[in-house]
Amino acid sequence: MNALKTGILLTAMTVLLMAIGGLIGKGGGMVIAFFIALVMNAVSYWFSDKIVLAMYHAKPISESESPELYSMISRLTTKASLPMPKLYLIEEDSPNAFATGRDPQHAAVAVTQGLLSILGSDEIEGVIAHELAHVKNRDILISSMAATLAGAVMMLANMARWGALLGGLGGGDRRDENGGIIGLLAAAIVAPIAALMIQMAISRSREYQADATGAGISGKPLGLANALLKLDSASKYVASSASPATAHMFIVNPLKGGFGGLFSTHPSTNDRVSRLKDIAQKSGQH
Repeated sequence: MNALKTGILLTAMTVLLMAIGGLIGKGGGMVIAFFIALVMNAVSYWFSDKIVLAMYHAKPISESESPELYSMISRLTTKASLPMPKLYLIEEDSPNAFATGRDPQHAAVAVTQGLLSILGSDEIEGVIAHELAHVKNRDILISSMAATLAGAVMMLANMARWGALLGGLGGGDRRDENGGIIGLLAAAIVAPIAALMIQMAISRSREYQADATGAGISGKPLGLANALLKLDSASKYVASSASPATAHMFIVNPLKGGFGGLFSTHPSTNDRVSRLKDIAQKSGQH
């Protein structure tokens, strides 16, 4: 299933890039965008994890720096039959976490300083188990690729926006060149929304599955439920450095969404908590 999702993602993002390139530079622009897509597809497969970690200035955490965290993750990875991932710390107050990497053997888990500051041990364990669930379910590759390719789409959309503005200033026949100003503006508006829709389709179903798998790994669904409530509450008033291109990777949406969450890359936190409470009740936890 993840192979199919990856194929759909690559195709959709490639088409988006080529469409924007065609509007910016007609046939030549489409060819250039196609080669950009090929390069981005290869780069996102092999290096998307490093790109995302570098974006947030994530620093490796050594076992000597955080022995309790290492002990916790070692216990969870053993239970989940996973290799030990690399651990990273993002030094920002916004509490959140994400997993990245192309497979379990090349996985990394990053947590923010804010998360470690406000969560208790059971809650941190629930969050880590959720991220390990993404690794176990082998959906960290598509998440990382979506982040890299969405960033490329948004970059070209910005180019289209500037192309439309410059074309408008020039006047005359330039209004009819390169797909026209209306076409460039449409690309600048529609492309990021289309990229977001792809991210949403991938992320929302992944989060429910990771919650359930993570609850099974930790054996503490209520720990994860309480963590989600705290993280969701904090995200409303603690500023985050997260980019819209990578928002779907985090355990809770780090960005404030409008329209009642219509365009959120994550499912409702209340829905996730309700499902986790059902899991806890069925397992005899209260």
